[in-house]
Parts: sequence; structure tokens; C-alpha cells
Amino acid sequence: MEKIPPQVLLGAYTEGVFPMAEDGGIYWFSPTLRGIIPLDERFHIPKGLRRSLKKRPFEIRWNTAFREVMQSCSDRVETWIDESIIESYCDLHDLGFAHSVECWDEEGLQGGLYGIRIEGAFFGESMFSRKTDASKIAMVKLVEWLRDEEIILLDTQWMTEHLKQFGGYEVERDEYQLMLKEAIGIADE
Repeated sequence: MEKIPPQVLLGAYTEGVFPMAEDGGIYWFSPTLRGIIPLDERFHIPKGLRRSLKKRPFEIRWNTAFREVMQSCSDRVETWIDESIIESYCDLHDLGFAHSVECWDEEGLQGGLYGIRIEGAFFGESMFSRKTDASKIAMVKLVEWLRDEEIILLDTQWMTEHLKQFGGYEVERDEYQLMLKEAIGIADE
């Protein structure tokens, strides 16, 4: 197993590129259309999820089980998260760049997500859920934290139906690059 060096991973993200493991190899992607979750008033919390949030079914924790979150995200029939990806991102976590949002209850870790933060950008990587609404609640808590931290870009890489319910949308690569440069502080003067 060969890890991706942290400086390579961070450099790739600042260029709008991210890795995925497939068939024993690492492949790099920069999608033509990029998924974005809005951090302003366009962020949408579905009605049923609002009800679930009021019940507070989970204790929210940050960065207490990063590796377990990654392993749980990879625990599916088809995954792009192999041991090389897990070890590489755990290195980023140790350096303070990779973060997890976790939903816990009396039975343990029930859902969560992880991603990378560089300056004013957060790159959402993956999420999982063992109990109803766990990953969705993690998403809402992530957005609250990103707003508090004055993050301006929440990149989801690809857009899915699951993410569209939060107001997620796609932008073309050129527009994404401009958003990314602004978020990480390298916008053209």
C-alpha cells in the first residue's frame, strides 16, 4: 500500500483535483461539473429533517473517530476508499486539514462525514449513515460550523439526489476554479 504524500494531496485540492481508488490504483479527477452546497440562505433543510433535528437523536462530535468514519464510509459494495486513501487522509487529519463530523448515540457511531479544509474551502469527501437521518444531521452541523468559521466554499465533488435536497447545485469547471481561488485566497488581483 502506497500513501499519497500530504503535500501532493493538498496541492491537488488547491488545483481542483482529488483522488479516488479503483482496481488497486489511484486515479485523479477534476469533474466538468462540480457539486456545491450553498452556505448562504440557499442551504435548505428538508421539513422532515427539521423535525428530526429538534428531537436531538444524536450527540454531535468532531474529529473523535476520524479513521472509523472513513472506514464506515468505505463499507459498501462499491467504494473508492481503499486502505491507501484511508491512510493518506488520516495523515491529513493528523496535520489538522482533514475533519470528521460524527453522530453518536448510546449504541455508538451512527453516521457522519469527513472532508478536507484548506483556508476558506471545505472539500466534502464522503458520508455514511447507520440510523435514519444521521448523515443528514452531520451535514447540517457541518454547514453550521463552516458558517461560524466563515468558510465560503463547500465542494461536494459530484452532485447527487441526496445532496440536491440541501440546495446543492452544479457549476462548470471554469466557474468552480474561480470559486476555489477566491476561497483559498489566491484570487487574481
